Amino acid sequence: MSQLLTVAAEEMENPLIPPIPELVIGLIAFVIVFGFLAKKLLPNINKVLEQRREAIEGGIEKAEAAQTEAQSVLEQYKAQLAEARHEAARLRQEAQEQGATLIAEMRAEGQRQREEIIAAGHSQLAADRKAAASALRQDVGQLATELAGKLVGESLEDHARQSRTIDRFLDGLDETASKAEATR
Repeated sequence: MSQLLTVAAEEMENPLIPPIPELVIGLIAFVIVFGFLAKKLLPNINKVLEQRREAIEGGIEKAEAAQTEAQSVLEQYKAQLAEARHEAARLRQEAQEQGATLIAEMRAEGQRQREEIIAAGHSQLAADRKAAASALRQDVGQLATELAGKLVGESLEDHARQSRTIDRFLDGLDETASKAEATR
């Protein structure tokens, strides 16, 4: 039985349940440590947490403000870019118009110079034709006078007679040339 008593006594002492005096001392120590932590450490922890919360909220507000400012700067940039593109298009259009005007002016000036050159050429051609006709009349007149003198057998040295003869001869040639051109 003694063995039974020792087994019964051992069963009474459960290792999971501490003895009552140790339980009371542990509970008092826990309340003292918890009170100390609640009184001294908890306000500091709450203070640090509050500072972090304020810093985070301030950072979020600053980020939102910076984002708003960046958005406004972006809008200004886009507006300036659109204005610059519009201005570039306007300047390009003006340059094209000025180029077209300049080309038209240069063409008109070239046409005018061409007409002047053609007119000068025609007047030079007419003057050359008159000079050639005059020289030809003299040469033909002189040859005709010599030939007529040889045919007639007398000298046609008289200038007035010579001029009339030459003029009649050349008038006859002009009429023959006019008739030939009219038949063409």
